[in-house]
Amino acid sequence: MARDELQNAADSIGRAADATADDEARDRLQTQAAKFEDYATADHGPDHGQLARHEHILNEIADSEGGDVASALEDALAAISEFRSDLEGV
Repeated sequence: MARDELQNAADSIGRAADATADDEARDRLQTQAAKFEDYATADHGPDHGQLARHEHILNEIADSEGGDVASALEDALAAISEFRSDLEGV
């Protein structure tokens, strides 16, 4: 299973963190980026439930921030969706 999508998501989330002026959103995004960095190199990747929780958080931040942040998070969500398409389960 390709982990490139998870690294791409981490990179996109990092760009979103850099693009926001809101300290709380930046902290949340940096935490999300770090988790995806970990997933990209872990022995076992995240399951559908974990990814759904991340997607919810990223969508919430994208909706509240808009602009460049939302655009970067759209890229991250697309990468997550691509990873999930090959993931067994739900």
